[in-house]
Amino acid sequence: MPDRCEVLPGDAVVARRGGGLLWVDAPGSPALVSALHACLGVSGPGADRVLAAVAGEVSSLASGGASFALVLASDSGTGVALWAGKGQPAVDGVPVTGSSIDGGSLATGFSLGQSLYVGPGQSAPRTPPGVSYDLVEGTVPGGGATLHLAGTAAAAPAAAPAQSFSASTDSGFGAGRGAAAAADRPESGEQTAFWRPEANEAAPILRFDDGMVVTIDEDLVLGRRPDNHEMVSSGSARAVPIADTQNVLSSAHAALTRNGREVSLVDLGSLNGTHVAGPEATEWTQLEPGVAHPLSDGDRLLLGWTVITFEQPQD
Repeated sequence: MPDRCEVLPGDAVVARRGGGLLWVDAPGSPALVSALHACLGVSGPGADRVLAAVAGEVSSLASGGASFALVLASDSGTGVALWAGKGQPAVDGVPVTGSSIDGGSLATGFSLGQSLYVGPGQSAPRTPPGVSYDLVEGTVPGGGATLHLAGTAAAAPAAAPAQSFSASTDSGFGAGRGAAAAADRPESGEQTAFWRPEANEAAPILRFDDGMVVTIDEDLVLGRRPDNHEMVSSGSARAVPIADTQNVLSSAHAALTRNGREVSLVDLGSLNGTHVAGPEATEWTQLEPGVAHPLSDGDRLLLGWTVITFEQPQD
């Protein structure tokens, strides 16, 4: 059975329910997202027929082409997958081969191996240190997802050219961000790959409203694409990319700087501003660009439409 799911930062929509994994890069179509998400509960020998029927409706649901992938994992170590566009799944780094059907590609009965990646590309990119979504069950924004399997399964099939349906990608998720499920997972025999603050660490953290947790063990630059900011390129800060389906974040929106135990928030001249509010405050205060604002435990940060809580461990 699936043991854990790593959701990579990005603007697509990723969902998991039990042994099912969904990736959709069609933000303009809530109907498509809802239809595919509903199929996560499908299992058994008839799953391929259900998915084939859904594939025939994708064009109308998405109001055009869309990139998506839906994979259902069974207890027997096999899977059923439906995909179109950029969302081809890969088992242990090997792309799944499917048959072309109306609306996409369909594969059935393939071996699940040890890990299953769904998203753009053909292999699972590494999650940046300190940045990951812990998705137990639900829907979150993300750039892709890797579903890890706890048990040993048969080896993945040999690589073969995949038949895929070429489709364009919509932009802008009209229904807004999905709700993340960040509940604790049951303990398993496999060591988790998720970042967690060690018990003996006194580093403060950022807790995002979509379940992401980031440790502030060095200076950080937050934004839509913060990698090119001078603080990151010079090596003095770590980039923390934030999913932004509404295009309200600047590439480098804000920075967090450390001075001993004190952490300060600085707006980097963002287009829509950086706001902060205390734990009991009812109004947001916009920061002056370039002016450091010291943070206290429980302070809330508002970057675009993303709400982040600052947590400072007690001595």
